[in-house]
Amino acid sequence: MSHVFPRHSKSPPRLATRGEGPYLFDTDGRAYLDGSGGAAVSCLGHSDPDVIAAIQAQVGRMAYAHTSFFTSEPAEELADLLIAHAPEGIDRVYFVSGGSEAVEAALKLARQYMLEIGQPERDRFIARRQSYHGNTLAALATGGNAWRKEPFAPLMIGTSHIAPCYAYRDQREDESAEAYGIRVADELEAELQRVGPETVIGFVAEPVVGATLGAVPPVPGYFKRIREICDRHGILLILDEVMCGMGRTGTLFACEQEGVRPDIVTIAKGLGAGYQPIGATLCSAAIHDAIADGTGFFQHGHTYIGHPTACAAGLAVVRKLTDGGLTARAAELGHVLDAKLRAAFGQHPHIGDIRGRGMFYGLEVVEDRETKAPFDPARGVNKALKKAAFDAGLLCYPMGGTIDGRRGDHVLLAPPFILTEAQIDELVDKLGTAFRTVLG
Repeated sequence: MSHVFPRHSKSPPRLATRGEGPYLFDTDGRAYLDGSGGAAVSCLGHSDPDVIAAIQAQVGRMAYAHTSFFTSEPAEELADLLIAHAPEGIDRVYFVSGGSEAVEAALKLARQYMLEIGQPERDRFIARRQSYHGNTLAALATGGNAWRKEPFAPLMIGTSHIAPCYAYRDQREDESAEAYGIRVADELEAELQRVGPETVIGFVAEPVVGATLGAVPPVPGYFKRIREICDRHGILLILDEVMCGMGRTGTLFACEQEGVRPDIVTIAKGLGAGYQPIGATLCSAAIHDAIADGTGFFQHGHTYIGHPTACAAGLAVVRKLTDGGLTARAAELGHVLDAKLRAAFGQHPHIGDIRGRGMFYGLEVVEDRETKAPFDPARGVNKALKKAAFDAGLLCYPMGGTIDGRRGDHVLLAPPFILTEAQIDELVDKLGTAFRTVLG
């Protein structure tokens, strides 16, 4: 009997024993192709020798030093490297241990910034429905993932939500992509007028929506309009790149492809590639300087922020993503993955949409392709697909509630950037096996 508290007590997980490249192996020696990178984490696969060597070397020198006393060489070098590649205006890096921590820190930083500049009346955020920003309470409140939030609603901060940029379901037939983007972006203006723009700290969004919608990119011009609205009212643009950043969509920061600059951006998952738990909240010089010139103290912190061993791992990972060319490889392989998914499932009667960027793709599963009608949630299609894919030797990330938190199913794919074309074929073949098993 295990004494580990599992995610689901009625469905205990198998025991993984080792990883090699894009595969994980269980106690029976069976290989599973990691088609989702765990949860869009393992961008380098599971046995990268350079990252392993960097961790071992750092542990040998100094595993840990608390940031109330010391900074460390890996933290300084990683921060420099991230800022060298960050969006315009981003100047400081606050290291944490994961995505939820990064978003939680971003929300607190944004609030403190408003206090430091003499705008204490700003005490609320606006985000989007069908988003996900983490599982800590403020991050969960900011997200729009209904089923995750429901049990904990009484404990949450007030956040209002506008429509996502979800062209597959919401763009009208008589509407161009650009016109649709302006229309849904303008919901931010309407919501600001409803609650009072002077009360709002910031707008929070994923540049490419991950777990809740299934790799949904914005339409052209959407985020530029959002940026204009934020600037008009003096609110912060906070971009959550925990899942879609660090090369996942084919650029190191996903927002590069939108031509917008955030005031705060969060990263994690691919930053450590699964080798160490690490995330970061990056902010503009203006935000940092407001605190530095004011109280001088960001009233936040965790024991393991700036962990030297985690930063050493992150440094090795980001070097591979940048100078090592793996972000560019993700962009190139993304075209291959896109083509093979469309060739295999583009006319599938139960695949309504295939969308994504780089090595980040979603397939929306429907009962009727023509009407886009979803399956009855009682069928548990996403759960059945996860099991069928696992039985076929594929790890993928199916989710339910795609449309409104209750209805709709999708499969998220976020494989390592090191895949070969033959392994992409294997991924598509095994996913097809799962679809045939569940959908007929």
